[in-house]
Amino acid sequence: MESLFILIPIGIVFIVIAVKILFWAINSGQYDNLDTEAHRILFDEETHLNPDRADRESEPSEEDEPGAEPAPERNQDGERKSP
Repeated sequence: MESLFILIPIGIVFIVIAVKILFWAINSGQYDNLDTEAHRILFDEETHLNPDRADRESEPSEEDEPGAEPAPERNQDGERKSP
């Protein structure tokens, strides 16, 4: 019986802390956009949808050899462009 005098206040303190954390998460925008992350895992990123990524891929990187030829240009279907 004496243990209830300790366990009940501890339980109430845990509940109050959990409710405060829940309201902090809601007020700070943690639950504003739940659909984006759910859709991100289902769909692949396409380079024509993200122009910044396409620009970075076309620029030579530091790892490329100075005398190496650049990769052939490709159209939207992934086929090589004719010269």
